[in-house]
Amino acid sequence: MNDLLTDSFVGDGGGRGDIEMGRQVPGSSSDMGMEAFNKQIQEVEKQVEKLSGLLRKLKDTNEESKSVTKAAAMKAIKKRMEKDIDEVGKIARNVKARLEAINKDNFANRQKPGCEKGTSIDRSRTNVTNAVATKFKDLMLEFQTLRQKIQDEYREVVERRVITVTGTRPDEQTIDRLIETGNSEQIFQKAIQEQGRGQILNTVEEIQERHDAVIEIEKKLLDLQQIYLDMAVLVEAQGEILDNIESQVSTAVSNVQSGTVALQNAKKRQKNTRKWTCIAIIILLIIVAVIVLGVLKPWKSS
Repeated sequence: MNDLLTDSFVGDGGGRGDIEMGRQVPGSSSDMGMEAFNKQIQEVEKQVEKLSGLLRKLKDTNEESKSVTKAAAMKAIKKRMEKDIDEVGKIARNVKARLEAINKDNFANRQKPGCEKGTSIDRSRTNVTNAVATKFKDLMLEFQTLRQKIQDEYREVVERRVITVTGTRPDEQTIDRLIETGNSEQIFQKAIQEQGRGQILNTVEEIQERHDAVIEIEKKLLDLQQIYLDMAVLVEAQGEILDNIESQVSTAVSNVQSGTVALQNAKKRQKNTRKWTCIAIIILLIIVAVIVLGVLKPWKSS
């Protein structure tokens, strides 16, 4: 499909963009709206890059949190991650709104002469929009993957804390209850009696703080899932449009090729018809000449 769309750029020879990477299409002062379109795409790409940076930052912070053993340090990490996730949500909603607006502009642009559905301008706009929307959708999916990773690693960290304090591996029910409530003091009752409350208190507080952080972070990241679903719908719709355009282009090419073959065959038939017509005329003239000579018998009169 992309091979058919690679030549869909519009410009005055000033270079070609990379449609597959979502880069803008070169344009000129009379580019039928492509200059404004390219500017919109550039703004969206900048926002998507910011999201990529925040994703990397959240991953690094999550790795840092796994080695934290103090409640105060865990609380500080929780604040940092919440702040970054709030920024992610703000940017993601903005990108979603911009892409939806661009998609509407693409439909409206088809009403302009020379920009109708299936033209190079329309195919370029649709393909570039779809490429950027796909990149954004995939990025939103990575945030959901991070959410699941945080949840899984939280379980592992809690299990290690229990083993460190009690010296025994807890069963699944104990871990599930600890993850659900964050209340570990009851589980550590025996250790508190043997080692003293002061020595265990830091671990209890750290587990509770980690529990609160995971719950809040998971909630905020889960809010991004709806944006991912909306983008998935948009990308699928754009894909169907591109498939439809490709089908129309393929059909048009096939029709042109069939017409060319038919024209060539018609020319051949026409040549053959002329050839046999000439032969028939010559034969007819010969027959007429023979008949005339047979009737007149000019050799007798002489």
